Amino acid sequence: MPAFTRGELADLNVFVTICRWQSFREAATELGVTTSALSHAMRNLEARLGVKLLNRTSRSVSPTAAGSALAKELEQGLEQIASAIGALDRYRASPAGRLRLNVPRDAARLLLDPILPRFVASYPDIELDVTVDDRMLDIVAEGFDAGMRYGDTVPGDMIATPLTPALKWIVVGSPAYIARHGRPKVPQDLMSHNCIRMRLGDNTLYKWELGNGSTAVELDVPGALSINESDGVISAALGGLGLGYVLERNVAAELANGTLEAVLTEWAVDGPPLSMYYPSRRQTLPGLRHLIDMIRAEHMGRAA
Repeated sequence: MPAFTRGELADLNVFVTICRWQSFREAATELGVTTSALSHAMRNLEARLGVKLLNRTSRSVSPTAAGSALAKELEQGLEQIASAIGALDRYRASPAGRLRLNVPRDAARLLLDPILPRFVASYPDIELDVTVDDRMLDIVAEGFDAGMRYGDTVPGDMIATPLTPALKWIVVGSPAYIARHGRPKVPQDLMSHNCIRMRLGDNTLYKWELGNGSTAVELDVPGALSINESDGVISAALGGLGLGYVLERNVAAELANGTLEAVLTEWAVDGPPLSMYYPSRRQTLPGLRHLIDMIRAEHMGRAA
């Protein structure tokens, strides 16, 4: 078979994108073209190869057996091409392009806020588009290039790079609350306290994890107040409304000035780090490595 032209190689990329989404509409959105243009490209590709690659109806699209086999091989080849092109970033004076990130509130506060001014100043040609959202999204399906999550929640088919050391989780309360209700001595004491509960991105209530290794326990603590983000938990604890379960780094100032006190300190948990994660085919996105390196330089040298 003769060598493919540039346009034919582009059609192969279109084919892989359609297979990934199993939708002409979604593939067209990602590629920034019309669905009719994709349909035309696929007809030309199938005619050239002499093989039917896609089963199409008015409601769905899926690869044929031959198409599925071809798509699998092409994914690997396109990843190698993307990796080779991305390696050129080290030779560019400055990366350029758009980078879409999905991050939870804790990551935005802890990791992005401190370095954003420096990153924007250092890489002015990067268009950084950040969505702060605690929901557990499928970043590929939602059109994001990369995301941040705690390491134990990163999907197994993604590439993940730790951005922090292990993160310590502690139980805190205001001096006024502790004076009124006493200081818990063991985890089970929490069951007679008012605990400020954390509602996760999937709308479930987080069970407090205490202790490490063989001493670890998990408690569905009681409490009249549930909040879906860390700043709200910290504010409620400062207001004396109950005990909160928080990242130690997020309350360092309050612990230092005495407006919050840590309890059950011997039961503090060394939790997984925050990680950047992304599909392997997108490992060379513009500016992503620079952003990862800047965050790691800021945080990896610090104690957990």
